[in-house]
Amino acid sequence: MREVEITSIHQVTPGVKQFELADDEPFDYEPGQHTQLHFDASEASEVDTSGDDDEVVRPYTPTTLPGTDRLVLAIKRYDDGTASVYMHEQDPGNTIRIEKPDGNLYLRNLDSDVAFVSTGTGITPMMAMVKHYLRDGDGHATFLYGEKTQDDVMYRETLDQLEAENENLTVAYSLSDEEWDGRTGHVQEHVESVVPDPESTDFYCCGVPGMVVETKAELEEIGVPEERIYSEGWEEDEVSDE
Repeated sequence: MREVEITSIHQVTPGVKQFELADDEPFDYEPGQHTQLHFDASEASEVDTSGDDDEVVRPYTPTTLPGTDRLVLAIKRYDDGTASVYMHEQDPGNTIRIEKPDGNLYLRNLDSDVAFVSTGTGITPMMAMVKHYLRDGDGHATFLYGEKTQDDVMYRETLDQLEAENENLTVAYSLSDEEWDGRTGHVQEHVESVVPDPESTDFYCCGVPGMVVETKAELEEIGVPEERIYSEGWEEDEVSDE
């Protein structure tokens, strides 16, 4: 467990804040892995913690690469979300407790073409992984990101700049609740038309569980081997419980 300081807070979209965390020692992890936020329920005075034990634990994924003493988290506020409300009420200078990042999402093969498929704050591990791939990878990267409206799109300026600077990166946005000049509908509907060679591509998926499950099914249907599809791995259980 590490106690880290919140050094800055930035409003990314109307519902999402970005938190820069700092410590004395560098953070070590695989890009794409998540940390766990810990806090006592008694600290969350502005939210209903009656359904939580004494300690609240929630996962969040750094958008930054490892190796520095800074870690950046992007967190969407949900009015009924214990941890998200707690974090959105923090101020610079406050300290929080986090675990060493871990998890199943990280790049397996830097020599393979890759595709990142995400919705909402599921983009956070993808931001770290695409930076890693553009720095060290040898193939082509496709970044598919779905949101409801243009106002909800996170890191659009960063992604557009990365695409302009890297010939081996294609970025494809899709909006499900707004008509615009770009792609519409669910992001998984555009995989086959955007990814150059799906069967020879490693896919990394993150977002709402339903999207991840549907994307996996769509990929297998178009011939992508199961061993080339990666996610956190808990999504099927979430969907089956709905």
